[in-house]
Amino acid sequence: MSRIDESRPFIPVSIAVLTVSDTRDLNDDRSGDTLEKRLLAAGHKLADRAIVTDDVEAIQTTVRGWIDSGTVDVVITTGGTGFTGRDVTPDAVEPLFEKRMDGFSVAFHQLSFEKIGTSTIQSRATAGVAGTTFIFCLPGSPGACKDGWDGILQNQLDYRHMPCNFVEIMPRLDEHLKRGGGK
Repeated sequence: MSRIDESRPFIPVSIAVLTVSDTRDLNDDRSGDTLEKRLLAAGHKLADRAIVTDDVEAIQTTVRGWIDSGTVDVVITTGGTGFTGRDVTPDAVEPLFEKRMDGFSVAFHQLSFEKIGTSTIQSRATAGVAGTTFIFCLPGSPGACKDGWDGILQNQLDYRHMPCNFVEIMPRLDEHLKRGGGK
């Protein structure tokens, strides 16, 4: 069973939050606010926060910049995970993944099903790893952001969470580059 091992230190990670929306700005971005408040309350660092329109190139440019920065451990996006013509976040972000995290989508949908039932199938929540950066794509509602953070990310981004967590494997995310003689 999962637990917090109080004998281990808390290690803050650097998290960037991207809201994908054609209608929001920083003054009315409730989902971005929800994520920012939760990650700061947990003791993490807000590396950056941005809002871009539902545009593949704009999303990729922002996320790629954070991946390439070397200072962002985690990117969390909110918005654009549905099925309408303007919902392109997974389409933009998934090509950046070196490894997909299928379990995130499964866990997110399980949590969501408990709250909104079959409506959860209207989300293409996804996650993966690019370079040394974890990327999580959540739906655009504050409730979905709460569910994703409270039910999954808060624990997995806490080094004290047992039996395992993402923080403890962060130093090894670029092993494939080192073995191949890369950077």
